[in-house]
Amino acid sequence: MSRRLELDEVWTYVGKHQKRIYPAESSRYIGDAYTLIGLERTSKLVVAWHLGKRDRVNTEDFISKIRWATAPGRFDVSTDGFQPYENAIDAGLYDRANHAAVVKMFSTTTQVVPESYRPAKFVSVGKDAVSGDPDLDRAGTSHVERKNGTLRQWCKRLTRLTYAFSRKWDNLKAALALHFAHYNFCRIHRTIKETPAMDAGVTWLPWTVADLLDAAQVSA
Repeated sequence: MSRRLELDEVWTYVGKHQKRIYPAESSRYIGDAYTLIGLERTSKLVVAWHLGKRDRVNTEDFISKIRWATAPGRFDVSTDGFQPYENAIDAGLYDRANHAAVVKMFSTTTQVVPESYRPAKFVSVGKDAVSGDPDLDRAGTSHVERKNGTLRQWCKRLTRLTYAFSRKWDNLKAALALHFAHYNFCRIHRTIKETPAMDAGVTWLPWTVADLLDAAQVSA
């Protein structure tokens, strides 16, 4: 059963940067691409993920996957301040989620060099109860943000400042599916000393890559 979920988004792009898309081109499967991730804080299990644009429709689709992947019962959900989360969680997880929004504040006086990825100086964090009765003392998104770093490290299509970006949307989606399956079922997590799927009680032993491929063939 899920206890504390953390939700976040990771940006990359497909084909070309959003600003380079011509007006006559459809930007549905090129340009900005966001991977929305739902991480169970204790087991480190990625309970759901979704590839899409950072908008209301894709946020609602992502939350519907969260609902399908979780059992009935109350649990805490922490997100950033992205506004579509509020309505999507209120509609899709109204009977399950205690929703807290965690907004980090950064200094606006720090000079940021254009085209660099050096963040501004962290100042403070604000936490607000959006719906239900979340435990604000334990609300946070640090674990899923750490997972975002792991994703960028191991899935080179999301590594910044390289030529490894995806040229096709379907290729990126397939690479993400392989990464999350391997992360959940095959890779021993350094903190919990077992795979997230084992800690969550989904499996008893870590899977091999062969086991993963066999399961993929069965599901296909």
